Amino acid sequence: MFVSVIGGSRCSRLEAELAEQVGAELARRGATLICGGLGGVMAAACKGARSAGGTTVGILPGNRREDANPYVDIPIVTTLGEARNVIVVCSGQAVIAIAGKYGTLSEIAYALRNSIPVVGLNTWSLSKDGQMDGSVIVAQNAREAVDKALAAIESKGRTTK
Repeated sequence: MFVSVIGGSRCSRLEAELAEQVGAELARRGATLICGGLGGVMAAACKGARSAGGTTVGILPGNRREDANPYVDIPIVTTLGEARNVIVVCSGQAVIAIAGKYGTLSEIAYALRNSIPVVGLNTWSLSKDGQMDGSVIVAQNAREAVDKALAAIESKGRTTK
């Protein structure tokens, strides 16, 4: 299983702790973590995954592998800048969004547009015409986020076979 973890390149200590817990839980459950490969939520999630023996993939915006955070196992150079956000989310079978700003919001939109389930932890909620849109699956903690992401992958697998 491949799960993309998205969030800000700068984050609070609480957001970093959540991301690290998500990364560790994904690794314990055998999922490969995909992210944008830089700092903040991305580095914290990779650190958590690495600490639990998982594999991490960083989809980098520039042309230097050395720009990846130190917890990325497989750095992928794109030279695409923020356009690499599409690759980050579409490489996962589910997305876990942790906090974040407009870059994270764009990644949520790309994922939803491509029918990739999105689980949110302290992140954006969506509404249309004044009505809440339930397309982002809300989680209260790291374990619940991973549970919901993996369940969404399994559910989607059953409907596409």
